[in-house]
Amino acid sequence: MITGIAAGIFWALDTVILGIALAMTPFVSTEQAIFLSPFVSTFLHDFFSALWMLLYMGIRRQYQSVVRALKTRSGRFIILGALFGGPIGMTGYVFAIKYLGATYTAMISAMFPALGSFLSHVFLKEKMKRYQMAGFLVSICAMALMGWAPGGTQVENLPLGILCALLCVCGWAVEVVICAYGMKDPNVNNEHALMIRQITSAIFYGVVIMNVVRGWNIVGEVLPTTATPVILASAFFGTASYLCYYKAIRDLGPSKGMALDITYSVWSIPAAFVLTGAVPDVRSVIFGLIILAGSLVAATDIREVFGVRKA
Repeated sequence: MITGIAAGIFWALDTVILGIALAMTPFVSTEQAIFLSPFVSTFLHDFFSALWMLLYMGIRRQYQSVVRALKTRSGRFIILGALFGGPIGMTGYVFAIKYLGATYTAMISAMFPALGSFLSHVFLKEKMKRYQMAGFLVSICAMALMGWAPGGTQVENLPLGILCALLCVCGWAVEVVICAYGMKDPNVNNEHALMIRQITSAIFYGVVIMNVVRGWNIVGEVLPTTATPVILASAFFGTASYLCYYKAIRDLGPSKGMALDITYSVWSIPAAFVLTGAVPDVRSVIFGLIILAGSLVAATDIREVFGVRKA
């Protein structure tokens, strides 16, 4: 459980720091830079994350293990999951923000843990008790409401925006289930899976998406600036988050791992206050506490807490 909570804390730091980078000059200097900033920042983030993983796995002398994992059937499943979660899920998320607005996108994308939990139940036979499922659903609803701002968004294309948001939900949910299945193999642990995931995502973004959107000029403008070390820092915390997240998925199961990971909505409040001075409103604090409480209920086995065993 501590690992899952750590995943949420690290992802909150990643999100806040990346937001700082996106507000810097290279990403807001021109209309083209503003339009391409989600694609460029995502590519650089995953690329730097892959570099962090290469360093980490090098220190642990795990390169050969990763190569062996790649050759397995489970390793190929991880590659498939990476394509769903990275390029498909994130691209859907970016375009949903463009066509639907950030508010509605946040509300719809918050539903991905519910779909992921359902798919885990169907394909992985994962079981959760009723009180755990109730806590899980409370967290998801609170997360969706936390992202809702009445009158705070302009919808450019409602049908297309909803379609892109649903693409995001499906991509992220399918990634969790596929990667959880791949990590059932004793030869593929959470570190191997993340190494494969980040390299796959970075390569696909660099070779396909960046060429499609013609974003290499913006990449060239960003790299020599002070935005690069900021993105490098965000990728560091993002990598730490994914390491904890994948471990939680492997040890606790996809549903409980997701329940703990979405607490990043809570931890982003103090992270934003410390790093940017942003003072949270009462509404955010209340919903944040509800998310945290629901997530802890979803990931907790009451019998273990009170020392009760099966007869």
